[in-house]
Amino acid sequence: MSSARRPLLTATAAGTLLCALWFVPNANATQDTPARTETSTQVTTQARAASADTSDAAGTDDGVRLADTGSFDTTPYVVGGTTFLALGAGFVVYSVRRERLGF
Repeated sequence: MSSARRPLLTATAAGTLLCALWFVPNANATQDTPARTETSTQVTTQARAASADTSDAAGTDDGVRLADTGSFDTTPYVVGGTTFLALGAGFVVYSVRRERLGF
């Protein structure tokens, strides 16, 4: 294979992989259990108290209340992203080193 076509082939493969990953469904796309129908008094009370605090600052009260759903753990994403970033940087350094040594 010609060395002039190699970067084009690499870019095409990377673009194809990114496009394929774009359409991977979310892990929470379907619900295994039916939705809860009963309400929790504690959560409702907390949501009303929190929204009362924020509605005073906004100046408007349109009757919309948002529930406190908590936050999700981002640690695996940070660790994975850092790992892949370091791996990619290592490949770039290795490539530049090989090019300068004439391999």
